[in-house]
Amino acid sequence: MNTWIDTTGDVVAGDTIRFSEGVFGGSFRNPKYQGDRVIIAKVVKDSYGKDKQQHTFTLEVVECEGVEPLQAGSRTARKGRNVYRNGTKRLLWNDESKRRLVADEKHTRGDKARAEREVRKNDLC
Repeated sequence: MNTWIDTTGDVVAGDTIRFSEGVFGGSFRNPKYQGDRVIIAKVVKDSYGKDKQQHTFTLEVVECEGVEPLQAGSRTARKGRNVYRNGTKRLLWNDESKRRLVADEKHTRGDKARAEREVRKNDLC
C-alpha cells in the first residue's frame, strides 16, 4: 500500500508527488476555468531560475486524471508555487535518510539563490 504524506513546500528530485491544478482555456487575457486535474509524477529535477530564483520542477507524469489529462510518460515543467498551491503529497522513500541528503542539498541551493537575488535587488536601489 502506498503511503502519501504532506510535502507542501518541500518537494525534492526523486520524489513521486501528487498535486492538483486548475485547467484554463480561452485567451491569456480572458481565461475560462474548465476544471481541475490531479497529477501523479516523478520529480526528475529541480532548479532555481537565474534571474528571479523561481523554483521549477521537471516532472515525468506517472498518472493524470481530470480535465485535459497529461499523457503518462510525458515530461512537463511546473513552477514550485503552482505545485504547492493546492497542497502536495509524496510517497515515502525506501530510505528516507537518502531523501534528507537530497533535501539538504536543495535547501543549500535555495539559500544561495535567495542570497544572490537579495544582492541584486540591493544593487538596483
